[in-house]
Amino acid sequence: MFNVRVYGILITEEKKVLVSDEFIRGKYYSKFPGGGLEFGEGTRDCLKREFQEEMNLKVSVTDHLYTTDFFQMSAFNPEHQIISIYYFVEPLEPIRVPLRQKPFDFDQNQMEMYAKTGETETFRFIEWNQFSGESVTLPIDKIVAEMVKSSY
Repeated sequence: MFNVRVYGILITEEKKVLVSDEFIRGKYYSKFPGGGLEFGEGTRDCLKREFQEEMNLKVSVTDHLYTTDFFQMSAFNPEHQIISIYYFVEPLEPIRVPLRQKPFDFDQNQMEMYAKTGETETFRFIEWNQFSGESVTLPIDKIVAEMVKSSY
């Protein structure tokens, strides 16, 4: 079974990189914002929907950056192969969700959400000089972070 994921790389004019800090099923992940492609949906539309759902943010999806070109098993289901697609995105409006200064800085409401659903998330920017493959958790994200860092 294939699981297609679509992620957005948002870099500000000040060269800060947006990441999502997520607490899922008892584990912590720092990753690029995005999520799963739904049946009948194009990859760019998926990414727009994910930013709208997760951040209440309208984005423009610009250049394609990378599509997974190696086998990656899902961290959540060993019967699924992950295919991740990455695009650069630009916000079409100001970011209104609370941005955190440190990783996994969940507030009470977010922890209540975790208790109900088994997952919650926050967002933060990483300064360019602090950003690298070590800034993110997932194996494909690490490769993409290094690509972004070396070519941007």
